[in-house]
Amino acid sequence: MTEPDDGQRTSRQAAMVAQSFVALADTLVDDFDVVELLDRLVTDCVDLLGVSASAILLVNLDRSLEVVASSDEASRLMEVFQLESHSGPCVEAIQTGQQVVMTELPEIRRIWPAFGAKVAEFGFSAVYAFPMRLREETVGALNIFNADRPALTDFDRRLAQALADVATIGILQQRSLSQASSLAEQLQLALSSRISVEQAKGVIAEYAGVDMGVAFEALRSYSRSRRVKLSAVAEAITSRSLEPGAVIAGRERR
Repeated sequence: MTEPDDGQRTSRQAAMVAQSFVALADTLVDDFDVVELLDRLVTDCVDLLGVSASAILLVNLDRSLEVVASSDEASRLMEVFQLESHSGPCVEAIQTGQQVVMTELPEIRRIWPAFGAKVAEFGFSAVYAFPMRLREETVGALNIFNADRPALTDFDRRLAQALADVATIGILQQRSLSQASSLAEQLQLALSSRISVEQAKGVIAEYAGVDMGVAFEALRSYSRSRRVKLSAVAEAITSRSLEPGAVIAGRERR
């Protein structure tokens, strides 16, 4: 089979980028699901940029950070470690409001020794963090991890930042200037929804005897195939109004 040339690859990537932005924009309706939006963002980053993994940290009401989306279990654990150690690229991007680009493992180890050890343990060799900003306020960060893959180009980094910016708009879309609700309250809604998703993952994993990554993929696939909010499916699982067997069965049929 003939390999596609650079022009074909560029055209294909451009089409994927357009589809991604259309899909993200399509979520920005009156009753959109923030968790679904952020989940789509991390999966789109992996697909569009050809990277290994992606995850998002957001600032909560207490001004501390929480994991709200991850493309796989490894990236989720990397975010959790950043929270526990209070250091790493995502933490720095949120604190400074600036992009963080680290493509050499020795340099990552030098700046963040404990985090660098975890990066190596999970097989990653480069990390990137893109702030999610609204004017002067940074509400979170998009983290990207790479394992033995080419470094992101300038275009790739601009695209990642643009995706992060769209997600930020999505988070804040429900708040008009005339509303009294604060930015923190909007973010807390997303974080609360994420707790339901994590609980539902645990229920599915225990029921089916699978790991959390497989459980989340089943939950996400069920949500998308039925065009139901991810958080709504999660709440149905935890309240037992939806049996976990129905969710995992859908994955097995595929």
